[in-house]
Amino acid sequence: MEQQNFHTQKPQSFSQSSKLWGPKTPWVLRKEEILKTLKTAELGLSQREADKRLKLQGKNILPEKKQLNPILKYLREFNSPLIYILFVAAIISFFLKHMVDVYVILAVVIINATVGFIQERKAEKAIKALKKIIVNYAKVYRDNKLVRIPTKELVTGDIISLEEGDKVPADSRLIEIKNFRTDESSLTGESTPVDKELKILPLKTLLADRINSVYMGSLVSSGTAKAIVTATGSNTEIGKIASSISKIKPEKMHFNKKVDQLAIHMAIIAIIGALATFIIGFFIRGLEFFEVFLFTIASLVSGIPEGLPAVLTIVLAIGAFRMAKRNAVIRHLPSVETLGVATIIATDKTGTLTENSMTVEKILLPSQNQIRVSGKGLRTEGSFIQDNKTLDIKKNKHLQKLLEIITICNNSKVTKRDDKLGIIGDPTEAALIVLAEKAGIRQEELLKRVNKIDDLPFNPELKYRASLSVLIKDKKKEIYSLGAFEDILNLSNSVSTNKQKLTKKQKSEILKQGEELAKQGLRVLGVAYRDMPTYTKNLDESYINNLTFVGLIAMKDPPKSGVKEAIQKAKQAGIRIIMKTGDHKETALAIAKEIGLASNENVLTEDELEKISEKQFKKVVREVDIFARVTPEMKMRIITELQRQGEVVAMTGDGINDAPALKKADIGVSMGLGGTDVAREASEMILSDDNFVSIVNAVEEGRIVFQNTRKTSFFLITTNVAEDITIIASLSLFLPLPLLPIHVLWLNLVTDTGSGLGLAAEPGHDDVLNESPKSKKEKIINMELIPFLLLSAGLMALVTIPLFWYYLPDLMKARTVAFVSMSMLQLFNVFNMRSLKKSIFEIKPFSNKWVNYGFLGSLVLMLIVIYVPFLQKVFQFVSLSVVELLLIVVLSSGVLWLGEIYKWFKRRNLK
Repeated sequence: MEQQNFHTQKPQSFSQSSKLWGPKTPWVLRKEEILKTLKTAELGLSQREADKRLKLQGKNILPEKKQLNPILKYLREFNSPLIYILFVAAIISFFLKHMVDVYVILAVVIINATVGFIQERKAEKAIKALKKIIVNYAKVYRDNKLVRIPTKELVTGDIISLEEGDKVPADSRLIEIKNFRTDESSLTGESTPVDKELKILPLKTLLADRINSVYMGSLVSSGTAKAIVTATGSNTEIGKIASSISKIKPEKMHFNKKVDQLAIHMAIIAIIGALATFIIGFFIRGLEFFEVFLFTIASLVSGIPEGLPAVLTIVLAIGAFRMAKRNAVIRHLPSVETLGVATIIATDKTGTLTENSMTVEKILLPSQNQIRVSGKGLRTEGSFIQDNKTLDIKKNKHLQKLLEIITICNNSKVTKRDDKLGIIGDPTEAALIVLAEKAGIRQEELLKRVNKIDDLPFNPELKYRASLSVLIKDKKKEIYSLGAFEDILNLSNSVSTNKQKLTKKQKSEILKQGEELAKQGLRVLGVAYRDMPTYTKNLDESYINNLTFVGLIAMKDPPKSGVKEAIQKAKQAGIRIIMKTGDHKETALAIAKEIGLASNENVLTEDELEKISEKQFKKVVREVDIFARVTPEMKMRIITELQRQGEVVAMTGDGINDAPALKKADIGVSMGLGGTDVAREASEMILSDDNFVSIVNAVEEGRIVFQNTRKTSFFLITTNVAEDITIIASLSLFLPLPLLPIHVLWLNLVTDTGSGLGLAAEPGHDDVLNESPKSKKEKIINMELIPFLLLSAGLMALVTIPLFWYYLPDLMKARTVAFVSMSMLQLFNVFNMRSLKKSIFEIKPFSNKWVNYGFLGSLVLMLIVIYVPFLQKVFQFVSLSVVELLLIVVLSSGVLWLGEIYKWFKRRNLK
């Protein structure tokens, strides 16, 4: 127990010319040196001095990323080559005085931008809902009084008071402690509480080893302390990390690159088509300039997939919606597709793969068979099973004794708030409380029968904790003790089963059993007690000997349900899973084996990684899947090297220390429940349930999004190519223009987009998790699809041109027939696109209700355009007979049969 008393000293004034911030290395200084540097005293600052410093230093809040004005955010949605092309088309239409075309194009652009903007705003609202304030209030000495003030008003030189359950409000140097431990996992990655001391430390001491300091955002696990605030706001360790994130510039998202690439290719094709049209019309056919210009504009408009930006945005929005239903909140729409091409998931262990709460799994009592305990985490549902039978606790007095000891010798509590379970105190002790409650033993009820007189909290040097208690009924006094099983065993000289002497053979057997459990990745505790004279009033270390050994308790942080199956699914999908953890080798390996992640014993620590050459490091990151005791800097180095090797990395993280690597990864995945605000701000995806299973589900949705992006793009571009072929072929065959620019716009924006939107909601058909990840260089429309695209477009033109020719010289009727033909060909083709591999009859033709609605809606709108007199005038159409419509429908269905034949040949060749 370390403790240091206060001395009275008058604080000095802190002038504007004084050093505003605390010493850069407070862990190397004596208390007196820090007080002098900060011009403060152990009685605290005066309120007047604190106000003065607050004005100079600013509030104790983390630097926040400057939020873009909503108007600028909306305008950012227009920053895309596809949108630029549409603007060019609108400008050309404006000069040609085709105002309907202008209005339609602009409407599409605005709708597209609005959908993207709304999705981003939704994600921002979800993040705000998930955010947790680091700390609201702090206990601080002002004018020699302990007062409670808002955390943001703390300044350097303040003397703060800390106790169990508090969150540390600012970086501080400890000056007085009593059995003080903190949970610094969010900052250092170390999952076990840190025992604090007051000793001076060397200059090069790592952050995780600075045991004389505490840091903003850390949680007090046990004990009490007083400390001097040495840094606030952006100067804290959290603040430095938050500031450094802004310097990391993430690369442009893969999806945006692919869409930009597609847009450029489509623009080139449209320009080539328009030039070919102009050359054929003006130089070969010798048409009037205006007529050639009309042909050229129609060709240019037909080559631009005007509906593509809106449809792709809808594809991403639907993907984001599906992911949100599966507990993955997407911040920016393009991130949806990035997950689909991820080749590596670099995941934390604690809280992502595991429950992040210790659970007792086994109990060993001397001369009894092993007892297995069911249930996980902090939930008190569970049973005790011995010899495959549920144990009656009341009939096993030795087990009852063990459970009573761990309940009394315990300072932790399990809390419940908004149906969520939490811990106040030490996670290991909380697991013991849950264990006792599974047996119906409640701490508050037991303390009515047993009065705790004195307590000796866990000591890292002695490796045990103890309590002195008196049984109220018969005034009998006992010491209860629990700790590292080897130490408790060494301090014991008898066993509880018969109160007889603990022999060397028995000790050896119990020690062997404990070691076997430890090898399984379990944390093993020994439990013992000792009768004490009734006159004993205090607990002293010298009393902890001649104990009666009761048994062993084995616990661990168990894997979350579904994780093992999710890892198998990920492996099956060709995704490599890497575990990176701050925990020990043995613990990491044991969990990895249990969940099917480890195929061998190959685990490397940061110390081992630091000792190897750069060449060896490159080889190691390709081959090793488990990295233990790694710091945030090493995580960043591993992620960077994997990206250099061409991998697409999704990384999970919840701590402040993870934020830089989350930003660096291709897609950062943070925790919504247990994560920090800094980590969430640095990530692209947030798991609302902190579960690895949700990542694999999101990968599946990401792959479906890529498939649907490909299907919708293929569908729209096929129509564009068909229109271009139809226009150029008609010109070459000395026919009039079959489709006017307004007709092409309708086909591209209404018929195509209306029916194509259904493809955006298409479920996965092609066993997406049975395929390897797509290369990040994979194009949306690759060379493999070009033959299918050209065949489909060619047939569409082959059906449209003869029908157009047949109804000449009645140009208005011929154009009406050409328009209806192209519309029906598009509508039948949408069923081809539902799967680029499987037959439509294999996946059931009408199983996607959105495609059905799109088909019917587009059909009805087409009929309205050709039969409503007002619209007939606008589009220059005439009415068609039922027979003419049926003929067009029958001929247009040929594109569906062509697709079926092509896919059949493809499947046959693959076999």
